[in-house]
Amino acid sequence: MLWADLEMLTKRFFLLQLVYIFVVAFLFFGCSSKNIEPKVEQRTPIYDLVHLPQNPEAYTKDINFTASTSDIQKKFERSYFKVWNIEKHSTLLEEIKWPFRSYTLNNSYGENLQPHTQSFFDTMYENSNFDAFSTLNKRAITLCRVDMRLFPTNTPLLHNPSLAGEGFPFDYLQNSAVHANKPVFVSHYSKDKEWVYIFSSFASGWVKTKEIAFLEKTYTDLWQNAEQVFFTQDNIALHDEEENFLFKSKIGMMLPLIEEDEESYTLLAVSSYKTSEPLFVTTKISKAFAHKEKLDFTSENLNNIVGQLSMSHYGWGGMYDQRDCSSMLRDLFAPFGIWLPRNSYSQSKVGQVISFEGMSDEEKIKIIKEKGVPFKTLLYRKGHIVLYVGTVENEIVIFHDTWGIRTLKDGVEGRIIIGKAVFSSLYLGKEQKNYDKNTAMLQSLKSMNILF
Repeated sequence: MLWADLEMLTKRFFLLQLVYIFVVAFLFFGCSSKNIEPKVEQRTPIYDLVHLPQNPEAYTKDINFTASTSDIQKKFERSYFKVWNIEKHSTLLEEIKWPFRSYTLNNSYGENLQPHTQSFFDTMYENSNFDAFSTLNKRAITLCRVDMRLFPTNTPLLHNPSLAGEGFPFDYLQNSAVHANKPVFVSHYSKDKEWVYIFSSFASGWVKTKEIAFLEKTYTDLWQNAEQVFFTQDNIALHDEEENFLFKSKIGMMLPLIEEDEESYTLLAVSSYKTSEPLFVTTKISKAFAHKEKLDFTSENLNNIVGQLSMSHYGWGGMYDQRDCSSMLRDLFAPFGIWLPRNSYSQSKVGQVISFEGMSDEEKIKIIKEKGVPFKTLLYRKGHIVLYVGTVENEIVIFHDTWGIRTLKDGVEGRIIIGKAVFSSLYLGKEQKNYDKNTAMLQSLKSMNILF
């Protein structure tokens, strides 16, 4: 009887195990079938991006553009090459130390989203070698597209990544991207000599030593006195005579002309075969992607340049070979020979400035419609700048490179990410749930300025 009872109990235990496994499996797969799908944020389609034309032709077709010979064009090459025409930069040492006063231990995170330590700042300061400031004083040129950094490091400095509008992609040590073969002036080496502190025509900061080549004044004079060719197309691969890759074209770049034929320009460029020593080479580019001297400010040319820039993704400080709001506008106007500073605040001071101080939204709209000149007028709010392109059904339309739409839910700020260049109204995203109306572009506009 004992063995029979034991056998019966074993069978019952086995059956109970099967039932248990079946129930657990059912519950697991039942639940997991609901959870394995990624959680995608549901949002209302962004009205402006659906209902407003996203091509420049829609805004240029009714405007009579004429070629411009304004004074602003005459200043372009002088500004572009100014760092090659000095013996010593006028900036004071304390002025270039500003990042160490602005970015400190508090509210500072690295690439691992962990707080930076004091030793990070101490190491950066020591390696900045400020005692050697303005001791090198050499003319140079960038060999490729480079990231200009505020500390001599590629390590990012992020503010609190848990907050909207902070963390990725806002690396506050990224000052600006600098195009390939761009004139620069070198102040000094970092202590380890991996970095050099440079001044470009629009910003200053640290770049890798291997990314620049020094030029004698004889060559910089020849370079800037030559006839220039402006690139009108992004991302065309340029090669030397041996088909070695040099860099890619970017709207906003220009190179000296050597000769031309019916189909192409032969240009002078700089490569490097020894550390910081130049190797002069020639490169060819099709006339479909470049233009000798400045472009006329016409609808056809605007359609081409703006059309390409409308495909840009947002890149804080020009990171990831992209553009932010001010660098996009800077590159947009460069092929037309119109010089703009690098940051949004400085750009808002160019030309005829009209302040919106103390005005209501209705008054701002009235002035923009009355005095704004499409494609020649910038609208500015703190931290952001846009191009006025006209009206659609009496609604003001702007062109800008933007990260996203601000939201506010239960007192917590958020973002609906756009991350690219768009045509929009001054109320971009107003139909979105939790839209923060207090941050609408129109409400926060500080000024408008007519460039020429």
